[in-house]
Amino acid sequence: MDVLQYQSHTNMKFKAIIAFLFTLLFTQASAQTLEQARKMFSQGDYENAKPVFARFLKSQPNSANYNFWYGVCCVKTNEPEEALKPLRFAVQRKVPNAPLYLGEAYQQLYYFDEAVEAFEEQISALTKKKQDPDKELLAALEKSKQGARMIKGVEDVCFIDSVVIDKENFLQAYRISEESGKLHTFNEYFEQSGDNPGTVYETELGNKIYYSEPGEDGTLNIFTKNKMLDEWSKGSPLPGNINDNNNANYPYVLTDGITIYYAADNENSLGGYDIYVTRYNSGTDNYLVPENVGMPFNSSANDYMYVIDDYNDLGWFATDRNQPEDKVCIYIFIPNNSRQAYNFETMDPAKIRSLAQLQSIRDTWKDMEAVESAQQRLEIVINQKPKQEVEYDFSFIINDQLTYHELSDFTSPDALQQFKLYRQLENDYLQMNKRLEQQRTLFAQSNAAQQAKSTGAILDLEKRVLEIYNELQDMAVKVRNLEIKHRNK
Repeated sequence: MDVLQYQSHTNMKFKAIIAFLFTLLFTQASAQTLEQARKMFSQGDYENAKPVFARFLKSQPNSANYNFWYGVCCVKTNEPEEALKPLRFAVQRKVPNAPLYLGEAYQQLYYFDEAVEAFEEQISALTKKKQDPDKELLAALEKSKQGARMIKGVEDVCFIDSVVIDKENFLQAYRISEESGKLHTFNEYFEQSGDNPGTVYETELGNKIYYSEPGEDGTLNIFTKNKMLDEWSKGSPLPGNINDNNNANYPYVLTDGITIYYAADNENSLGGYDIYVTRYNSGTDNYLVPENVGMPFNSSANDYMYVIDDYNDLGWFATDRNQPEDKVCIYIFIPNNSRQAYNFETMDPAKIRSLAQLQSIRDTWKDMEAVESAQQRLEIVINQKPKQEVEYDFSFIINDQLTYHELSDFTSPDALQQFKLYRQLENDYLQMNKRLEQQRTLFAQSNAAQQAKSTGAILDLEKRVLEIYNELQDMAVKVRNLEIKHRNK
């Protein structure tokens, strides 16, 4: 062998060794990366595991496991559309739990009928193995069935704007008229601290509030209080089944005084908090069965604080769909006088899904004149400066145009003298009413013998309180008549 042949042979041998070592190192590195990805997957770190599985899936597209792992990572990182193809493949190859995650992907995309089929396939597979489906799987199936019903009746609503705001300050986006009442956080209104997610709705006159706080079972319940003169009644839970299941929060009452919107996270919700509506029936002293307001207001995320300002013909609701944990999106819309739904049978399914998810508010614009008018109204209320609240000694309504706050406001000496008597009687009423509340509290804490002994006194006091209350109403009418008569001279 000459020198040139020896060198050529040596070079070929060296290259072969390098190629072998490179292949060995690459194989070891790939195996290590896959092992790390599977570990991340098992720990729920889907974001970092996904690129590794994507690389392996590209090199081996017919691998059932790679399709499954990559598809699950896409579902868990909010890429359901990307998850469909690999998960469908995994289902065809009978990969365990593949139907479960395919159902989740369908659910996120509002393919509810397909989601129902996938979840039922998962349940069927477990049944064949003599395993019972867990509560989460059964709940997911029911949510998909609920979604399949809701998407057939998506409300045709015109949304004119949306704004993303910090969740802790979300009520700042609600710029409703004084005629529609006021919204407060629980801590702000009751001057408390701590982690209380409740809200308070205060009527226009400030004589009634609806609010949410934990009930006896620890879940949030909606209560109401009435104000008689300067005294608040005790909080009473709303009657009916509003507070029956899980949390009820974010109450708002229309100016009709009987229609209440609120949010609850019960078994009839599509996901998290859903918005419900019910109406008070004075004949039964109860509320009608609450109705889920449906899509597009409700979604698989938390949807709440539905408010309608009749005075400005604007509506608001909050949702954390597609938002970071500390943010919430507030949508502003034109309320319908009566519910109107899109025609599910004739519309493109993709269009219905888009409208149900509020993917584009411009898609809801049909009447541009109505849109521009509503946007102008919204701009006015946004730029309107809040009125400075003034502390008065009293507020006494004379008529629709006149409210007195000082004794010097009276023009009639007779009306002024009568009003002073009214104020004295009002003070007596407040003290007597307070004493009545104290006796009622003691009555509730007493035994049967003590209750029997105090019943007569309480009934007499109740009668006297009612008599004074009626007397106050008569005196107020007399004051108004004297003042108006004097002003009209």
